[in-house]
Amino acid sequence: MKTYKDVAKSWLEGNFDAQTKAEVKHLMETDETALEDAFYRTLEFGTGGLRGTMGVGTNRMNKYTVGMATQGLANYIKQHVKGEASVCISYDARNNSELFAKISADVLSNNGIKVYLFDALRPTPELSYSIRMKKATAGIMVTASHNPKEYNGYKVFWSDGGQITAPVDKDIVAEVNKIGDPAEVRFEPRPGEPVAKIEMMGAEVDECYLRDITSLALSPEAVKKHNDLKIVYTPLHGCGVKLMPEALRRIGFNNIIHVPEQDINDGNFPTVVSPNPEEPAAMKMALEKADEVKADLVLATDPDADRLGIAVRDNEGKMVQLTGNQTWSFLTYYVLKRWEELGKLKDGKGYVVKTIVTSELIAAICESFGVKCYNVLTGFKYVAEVVKRNEGKGVFICGGEESYGFNLGEFVRDKCAQVAGIMVAECAAWAAEQGLTLYQLLQEVYKKYGLYVEKMVYIVRKGKSGAEEIQKIMADYRANPPKEIAGSPLAKVIDYNKPEETGLPKSNVLQFFNEAGDVVSVRPSGTEPKIKFYFGAKGNDAPRKIELLKAQFVS
Repeated sequence: MKTYKDVAKSWLEGNFDAQTKAEVKHLMETDETALEDAFYRTLEFGTGGLRGTMGVGTNRMNKYTVGMATQGLANYIKQHVKGEASVCISYDARNNSELFAKISADVLSNNGIKVYLFDALRPTPELSYSIRMKKATAGIMVTASHNPKEYNGYKVFWSDGGQITAPVDKDIVAEVNKIGDPAEVRFEPRPGEPVAKIEMMGAEVDECYLRDITSLALSPEAVKKHNDLKIVYTPLHGCGVKLMPEALRRIGFNNIIHVPEQDINDGNFPTVVSPNPEEPAAMKMALEKADEVKADLVLATDPDADRLGIAVRDNEGKMVQLTGNQTWSFLTYYVLKRWEELGKLKDGKGYVVKTIVTSELIAAICESFGVKCYNVLTGFKYVAEVVKRNEGKGVFICGGEESYGFNLGEFVRDKCAQVAGIMVAECAAWAAEQGLTLYQLLQEVYKKYGLYVEKMVYIVRKGKSGAEEIQKIMADYRANPPKEIAGSPLAKVIDYNKPEETGLPKSNVLQFFNEAGDVVSVRPSGTEPKIKFYFGAKGNDAPRKIELLKAQFVS
């Protein structure tokens, strides 16, 4: 069996470029721990694609691992797709994103597969949109979403515009895993074999995308009356800067204030520690700008502009950041209320989708409007899967996940920060018509349905030893579940590793419910070296119970 040192040595001797070999040699001579982490395994091409830190090695994002993944995808397409196949490709502002996108385009082209490549960085949701617009076979988005600057990633989408799901995902993974050597990758054309065209996409797709998502507006009259709403927007150095402000302007808002330092596309994300709108520190400059200009609302998008964070003014006039659960709760209420007022719920075909770790308040809101609410595994690809399954039978109203992902309508088959942003701003205008701020609208939702409080806490465990520790934590919880949660006896355990019991695909997630109706969900992150704990409590004492849950599980 090869050790990590054997694998590293093979990179020194193999058909790799001089810079790569020099970096491998440097690791061998200076940092054995880093060498082991870079070569102890092959970076897993999971059911959503690749994601990892950039650098040399089999366990890193680099041109060789990206090329091997693309060759595996190409092999699957050539085996399973009849007629002309094509793939749309986009990328964000991260370091090496453009390089990885162009490598992917070349490998596909050299395999005889036509490529539609964006002429510059574009958001993940626009990539999803472009697949259906171009009637493409698949799509690739080069991004590590909201991860720190050291990361990059590679998401694979299918012809419906959603990220790949079963059985396509596992079959593509199998093909990727068959590529054992970069020499198998068609980085260059092969003599005598056809090379497909790489066609550039740009403004024409932007125009169609903006036209369609802005057509989803529900309250144009309210926007017209409150078009001077002061909105601070930051893309956190990502690709939302081109389309989010334009989308807001097109639905009628004309007072959009930028954070100039963060409008600059930069994969080093120089003004933030992490470009994740879930992290309070990421929105610091935007909040300062909001206080400077006395703004009503702050919107922040992550690097690939599929996630949205917001801040609103509380009853004392202070800017406060809302969680994904809070935002999607008032937004779901708003959308369903407007659909009801517009007579769009009468046929009973509309439905909402939430993930299993998203607030149960969403389900309560749906029930009050008589709207079906689907519960799916974590990951927006499962929301898109429900949309695909219901085509021609039902109407997707909206869907969300606690990690700042939301979508409305069926134009985009992934979470979309642009759609979420224009709907939040429109909701603010609608609330103003009722004499409410967004913060007050959320309080009204709590009054109507009860107080729901959620909190996510994670533990970071890096490297090989960290991955093993996370596996042990999950095994221990399965073998010895808690007898009580926050002082209330355990009522039910759901193990999503048992699809025969859940009716959902197998997933390494555990949920513990107590008799009081509180819930704890535990899952390893699929994209970062973390294990995540999702706490949900309801009732007037929910904040106290959240603190008890945190102390019990992550003390």
